[in-house]
Amino acid sequence: MESCRGVVVASAILNDHDKIRQPKGLGSQTLKTACFFMFIDDHTHGVLASHGILKDDGHGAPASTSVGAWRVVRLRQEQLPYESPAMNGVVVKHLLHRLFPNARFSVWVDGKMQLTADPLLLVHSLLVGEGADMAVSRHPFNLHAMEEAIATARWHKWGDPDAIRAQMETYCRNGMQPWSSSKLPYPSDVPDTAIIIRRHGSASDLFSCLLFNELEAFNPRDQLALAYVRDQMSPKMRMNMFEVEVLEHIAMEYRHNLKRGNAGGDRGGGTKQGMVSSRDIAGSSCEGYLMKMWGVLSFMH
Repeated sequence: MESCRGVVVASAILNDHDKIRQPKGLGSQTLKTACFFMFIDDHTHGVLASHGILKDDGHGAPASTSVGAWRVVRLRQEQLPYESPAMNGVVVKHLLHRLFPNARFSVWVDGKMQLTADPLLLVHSLLVGEGADMAVSRHPFNLHAMEEAIATARWHKWGDPDAIRAQMETYCRNGMQPWSSSKLPYPSDVPDTAIIIRRHGSASDLFSCLLFNELEAFNPRDQLALAYVRDQMSPKMRMNMFEVEVLEHIAMEYRHNLKRGNAGGDRGGGTKQGMVSSRDIAGSSCEGYLMKMWGVLSFMH
């Protein structure tokens, strides 16, 4: 991994959550220029071996092998820092500059995504050409971090609504504001982090470490914390939040593997949450945020 000195393309499949999907649209020299790494855990390795995709040599199996463009690296259970597969995935997703210390650029690809454009082209067009430290798609629907938090709780993307509320309350107490034109050139507070393109350097490295700290403290839903970290940084990081239509042209999204008795995600603990009343807002540290957000929304409509 230390020998990768140009562009690294990385992904991870943990807990047999996705399938290995080969990148498309690669240039004739891309495989010689860029490094492609796929990280998997023991459970994923066992499933892939049962389908004949990987060899199952027991404990004597090599730590890495190749499947198409990907160099597949097996992470042994005793090597994983967290019990949660989602948090283990966050380590790879947001700390690539630590895992590949000599790489100049990185392209993160979620396990559910298939890259359909040359990563070298993405680095040039979305990052270098825009003078950015990081490039990520904006969310197709949500503009404010609180909208994403509400959707996360409502659609059970994380199973502890009380913890999500505590996270948002903490951010509001520390000055988080809804998106407004004063935040330009950032066009949104909510990204789609399925594809992240980074220029490894002091700005993006610091941002990634600060974001990782938030995910470790609260939950691995990086869309909730990204704007808070971004807005707190000084000097500001140069972030290209491109249109969702661009994301649809550079990658294809697939469904996660279905699990019997489980939706397939690592969604945290918690109990069912009842409907929230407007009375719950009074006295909340996010009351001012919500009033501003609803004012913006009503103005936009």
